[in-house]
Amino acid sequence: MRVPPFAMERWQSTFEHRVDYNISESGVHPPTLSELLDLIGLDPGDVRLEYGQSDGSDALKSAIVALYEGAHPDNILATMGGAEANYVVLWSLLSAGDRVVALEPTYGQTPGLARGLGANVVSWKLEEDLGWQPEPGSAAEAITPGTRLVVVTNPNNPTGAVLTSSAMDEIVAAAEAVGAWILSDEVYVGAEVEGPETPSFWGRYDRVIVTQSLSKAYGLPGLRLGWIVAPAHRHEEFWGHKDYTTITPATLSDVMARRVLSREMRPRLLERTRGIIRANLPAITGWLDDRGDMFSYRAPDAGAICYVRYDLDINSTELAERLRAEKSVLVVPGDHFGMDQYLRVGFGNPAAELEEALGRVASLLEEACAPVA
Repeated sequence: MRVPPFAMERWQSTFEHRVDYNISESGVHPPTLSELLDLIGLDPGDVRLEYGQSDGSDALKSAIVALYEGAHPDNILATMGGAEANYVVLWSLLSAGDRVVALEPTYGQTPGLARGLGANVVSWKLEEDLGWQPEPGSAAEAITPGTRLVVVTNPNNPTGAVLTSSAMDEIVAAAEAVGAWILSDEVYVGAEVEGPETPSFWGRYDRVIVTQSLSKAYGLPGLRLGWIVAPAHRHEEFWGHKDYTTITPATLSDVMARRVLSREMRPRLLERTRGIIRANLPAITGWLDDRGDMFSYRAPDAGAICYVRYDLDINSTELAERLRAEKSVLVVPGDHFGMDQYLRVGFGNPAAELEEALGRVASLLEEACAPVA
């Protein structure tokens, strides 16, 4: 297997700890370990650092099951983050020549890995002028006979948009008509700006697989704890593939995740995330609105990310590199999503950090970038 370069992941992992201000991230500022231990009431002295149950402890799977109507522990496989969850699913499902439809723009791991596995990946576009929704009626045109897998990220990364109910219904109907699997990456569920949590694809069709993690909506990326929700008959195969990757979730992460996902603690973690998003969103939108000659955007429905189109005579990778090198600020260039003239800007930082980072971006724009005539 020869995978294509995962440009965004390498960009972030290389530089995110080597700049003054990282606004490339799509999650919120995480709590410290002490803050989290105090919140969930865990004494680390009670945790023995042994090998854990390799598909996730029974207690953890029970906590996850409670999030998905009709789910059973046999539907759950705990993983090292959402990235491993996606990896295990694609590695298990795909063979060379399989047709994969990716609703894009999207997180680059899944289409990139599918290509590395030899699949034929077909892009199905979200339309900006429709609020980053697919064109009505286009699902049946994209998801044709012979399609093995449909890849969806909902809420979406990088746009922060949530699919409408009608769009979800069309995706399910088109997939069911041709017998395709749906992989729904739902890591931003719970990080909505307003309103209820985004409905899951789980339970809408018997070939739906959901991946999730604690990294985004819960603000706990350092725990590296994710999961797969899938039909029970896939459990052994997925678990068998995981035997060749990380074997088991970290024991401390498993124990902490049980408490984070409990009925008492889960709402508190999600409200912390939503509170940061609500507080900081006006800062980024106000900053963009003040520069309406340069930028256009749609405010996100979920996640601490804003996908911004800019009207400047400079390539997105070049612009992002100049911001990094000259201003020590990290953003994600639209090139990483196959879309030049866009930037993905995170706003989950502490407010003072966000303000300073945006000030440095403004400084570069004033110094070096003129609007296209």
